[in-house]
This record gives sequence, structure tokens and C-alpha cells, in this order.
Amino acid sequence: MNGVSVEKTTLKYRPDIDGLRAVAVLSVIAFHAGWKRLEGGFVGVDVFFVISGYLISSIVFSEIASSRYSILGFYERRIRRIFPALFGMLAVASVAAFIYLLPSELVDYAKSMLAATVSASNVYFWQHSGYFDAPLSKPLQHTWSLAVEEQFYLFFPLFLMVVRKYFPQRLRVSVIALFFISLAASAAVVSHDQQAAFYLPYTRAWELLLGTLLSLGLFPRLQSAWLRNLATLTGMGMIGFSVLFYTQETLFPGLSALVPCVGSALIIGAGEGGASVMGGFLSWRPMVFIGLISYSLYLWHWPVIIMQNMGLLVGVASIGARYGLQLSSHRIDMLVEVTVSLLLAVLSWRFVERPFRNGRLRLTGRPLFALAGTVVCLLVAVSSVAVVSGGFQTRFPQDALRVVNALDAKEASAAMRVGSCFITTDYHFEQYKVDKCLSQDKARKNYLLLGDSHSAMLWSALSSSLHGVNVMQASTAACEPSLHPTGSPDCAKMMDYIFKEYLPSHRVDGMYVVGRWEPKDLQSITSLVDWAKQHGVPVTVFGPMPEYDGPLPRLLVYSAAWNEPSFVSKHLVASTRLMDAQMQSMAENVWRVPYISLYREICAENGCAEYADRAHQIPLMSDTNHLSMMGAAFVVRRLVAKGELQ
Repeated sequence: MNGVSVEKTTLKYRPDIDGLRAVAVLSVIAFHAGWKRLEGGFVGVDVFFVISGYLISSIVFSEIASSRYSILGFYERRIRRIFPALFGMLAVASVAAFIYLLPSELVDYAKSMLAATVSASNVYFWQHSGYFDAPLSKPLQHTWSLAVEEQFYLFFPLFLMVVRKYFPQRLRVSVIALFFISLAASAAVVSHDQQAAFYLPYTRAWELLLGTLLSLGLFPRLQSAWLRNLATLTGMGMIGFSVLFYTQETLFPGLSALVPCVGSALIIGAGEGGASVMGGFLSWRPMVFIGLISYSLYLWHWPVIIMQNMGLLVGVASIGARYGLQLSSHRIDMLVEVTVSLLLAVLSWRFVERPFRNGRLRLTGRPLFALAGTVVCLLVAVSSVAVVSGGFQTRFPQDALRVVNALDAKEASAAMRVGSCFITTDYHFEQYKVDKCLSQDKARKNYLLLGDSHSAMLWSALSSSLHGVNVMQASTAACEPSLHPTGSPDCAKMMDYIFKEYLPSHRVDGMYVVGRWEPKDLQSITSLVDWAKQHGVPVTVFGPMPEYDGPLPRLLVYSAAWNEPSFVSKHLVASTRLMDAQMQSMAENVWRVPYISLYREICAENGCAEYADRAHQIPLMSDTNHLSMMGAAFVVRRLVAKGELQ
């Protein structure tokens, strides 16, 4: 057939491409696990798209060239490749969802499973959430990328058939035109509807088509070793740049997605010409193995992370402290998430993927389509029943559910002054209202409350409980107080403003320093206290909050529903107690400043307070480490009554 190279009659195995798959999946996992230094890890999905477009198109075009191409054969391969591992993950995740998700969450989950089953989850999540905003009821959010691929491969073979029949001389031109149309659409849409550009197939198709262009042989093979090395190193540098420097603020996909996609194309294209240093690294056996299990690893990692965030992997957040590991609870979480994901991925690859693709369970033709159709119908039926039943509400006693329903997110947001005095990821420092948040009162003492979200959770309670004190607020999410902050740009701007502009020019009677402290922060606190003493600013340090490895309201529901009074205490993170003791010692012996132990105010030898109001079942905390609004009032009132705050 004209327009398609007849040289590609077979697709030679490329271990370096499996290694590139490993780079892609590890980047995505790092992003989802919350590794701050790899915030752009979401571009791993784009790397996957280019790889997929190249490999699938290479097979299709070789079949077209040898007159062996069949649409049914194409769909058969896709079913064997995608469905078994996906259906296995959905089955296990659904059992866990039935046991652990609350009724309203189970309804949301069932809707997303229905969408994932029919390869429409990208459309569902486009309409129901942002990619960077994934609550616990969305353990299937990562399936959006599978849906994009399946929608592409549903129509791409039909496109090829039409071109083959009516325009046999124009195949390459047609693919090139389709590529630029999709790229232009992505660049245009992302500027006014980033969510649509992120999720919808017509703004993502160009990434798969970039791989298709490679498979068509439109780019010259690099015969020179130094050119291959240059291309692969440049390509990996482009991917690395995206992973390291892209953030949630990056206008993405659009033209910014060209960087990781072109980088992937350079590596794949250079590998067609021969070996390279980077190709050798990607062909390293551990990298190849991760690439081989990358599909199952991608499927399992996000549900595992969700389970960990819900506190379902019992006690894992306390392992490090119990065994003396000097790791934060967040790093232990990441270690557990990666380990469990790898284990499940290996099992899925070995006992599900391989048997259905190449082993004794390899079905073809009508039996394969019949089995796939039956499983799809079953999953659709189960999802529909869960939605119609309202999430099987009888699974939990109504009294237990009152614990979750007692919290009002909007009221809590107002109490923390989100967007004006508390800068979160949805806002920027430029929106910080200095006149409101740092307004001084000549008739009262003026104290500055400085810190991260833990400071914001205390502001309302401090303001209402401290008589004769005007509490000013400077709170920024994920921003521990420091002279040299390492957090977001907004964190740096806030700290620079407070220490370089506001405090040098405004007298305050004291400063409350609050944060979600980790061992690495102790030196920063020391420097801050030294600076404050030099500038005549009295400092009071608030210690760490008790933390749980799952949201406290959810743990309380499980405890009540399963009649296990000690259930909540089993999920207490041990490292925060040790951190509190260390900070207490530093405050007395090194910093020599007043220290408020929130941990000891909430926890005693026989356990921690769990309710702000037991009679009305109002939990003390709203999640794993933040006081609820009534919880903050409860704790601050006790501190004032004891004379620790005045």
C-alpha cells in the first residue's frame, strides 16, 4: 500500500521502551504519592501516550503493509491487553469500597466504576472533579488515561480504514494533518478550559499521534552514535525538566505538553537507529522489569494511595517510629504505598496479564468478546445497583454516620479565613489581605499567628478565647514558619514579607509560631527564634498535633460500626509523640521560649481525646491532623483555663 513503509513487517522488541515505561510510571507514582520535588510527575501519562501511539501504530502499519490488518483482530488484542488487569483491579477495589466507603462515597465510586467499565471515565471526571483534586471517593480517577486511549483506538482504526479505501496515497498526510489539528485544539482549549483540555480525547490525540508519526518512519534514523546519544540525553533531559519544574500551576497540556512528548519521541526515535548510553540505562534489567509491570503498577498505585490515606493499611504510619527509623510519617506513607503497589503489580502481571495475553488463558475470537461483554454487563449491573440503593446505607449505623455529617466544610473554611488570611493552593500571596489580616488594635495586645494550615485552624478559637488580645493571622498552606522557607513560591513570599517587611516596621507583643513540624524543621525554628530575640519579638512555639494514619471522623465511624472501641487508637501515629517530646526539650534548653504542647493537651497515657462534643458526636479533628472548628475551640479553652495561654 502506498504511503506505508513495507519494511516494517515485524516489530522488534525494544527493552529501552520498557525502560521508558518505567520512567513514566515512576514519575506518576511520585506525583500521586506527594513527592514535592517531583511535582510534574503527572507528565508520565503523556510519555505513556507517545509510547502507546508508537507501538500500536507500528503493529497496525506492519499489518496494513502485509495485507493482514483486521479491525476485529485489533480490538481483540486491545481487550486481551487492557481488560483482564483492569477488571481484576475493579473487582478488588469494589470489594474494598463496599466495606469501607461511606454511602455517599460509594455512590460516587459506583458512578466512576460504571464510567471506567465503558471507557468513559475521562468524561466523568472532567465533569465531577479536577485532576489535582481527588477526594477519597475517587479511587478510580487514574483510569481517565485508559479511557482516552480506548476512545482514540476506537476511532483510529476506522480512520485508517477510510483513508486506506478512499485515499490510499494520503495516509501519511492524513495522520500529519490529524496531529496538527489535535495539537492546535489542545493549545486553544487549554487557555480557557484547562479541565476539558486535560481530559478529553481530541485535545490529547496528538500525543498518541506523535508516536504514530514515529512509526511511519517520517523522521530519519540516526546512524551516528554521537547523534543518538545527543538525542536520547536531550529527550531524557526534557522529560526530567518537566517532572522537576512543572507544577499544578503549569498551563497543561497544550504546548507545554510538547516538552515531555517530544523528549519521549527523541528517545524512541533514536533507539531505532541503534544503541546509546541512555538506551543502555533504560535497558537495564530492573528498569525493564518495572516497565513490564508498568500497566498493572499504574492500575494499582492510586487505589493503594487512597487506601493509605483512609488509614486502611493498619498502623503502617507508625512503623518507622516504632523501629527507630528517622523518617516522617509522610515518607513512611510513600514507602508503604510504593511497596504495596509493587507487590500487587507483580501479582497482577504474573497471574492476570501474562496468562490472558500469552498463556493458557489466552482466548481469541468469539469466546473472548463474549467473556469481555459478560464482565462489562456484570460491572455495569453492580454499579447501577449501588447507585440506586444510595450506597447501601444499612452498612453503617446512622448514629455512626452522624460523626461525619457533623462537620461543615464551608463553615470551617470561613473560620480559617481561606483566601484572605489563609493562602491555600487555590489562592496566591497577592490575594493576601494585609489590611484585614495584620490590622493592629491599639487598645489591645497584638499577637501575630504565623504558620501553615495548623495555624489557620487555631485562629478563630484564639481570637474568641484570648481576651485583651488581637490575634493577627499570616497562614500559608504547607508552609512551616522559617527565615528560609522551602515550600511553594507563595510560602516564600509570605515569609519574606513577614520577616523582611512587616515585623521590622511594626511592633508586635508576641508571635505564635505553628506548624506541622518534622525533625528537619528544628534548625529552622532555632534560626527563627534567634532572629526574633534580636528584633525584640517574643515567641511562643506550638508543638505538633497528634496525627492518625486515616481521617479521624472516618476512623470513629468504623469504630462505632464495628463495635471496636480501641480501633482509633491503633491508628495513632507514634512519631508525633516523639516529635513533641523533642520540641519540648529544645524549647526549655535551647530556644528558651514558651512552648504549647498540643499533643499533651489532647493525649494522655490512656489515649487521646477523640470528640470535641461526645453528646453531639462532633469529632475533635476534621481529618488526619487538623482540629475541627469545635475541636480547636475545645483545646484552646482548656489551654486558657490552665493558664498556658493568656
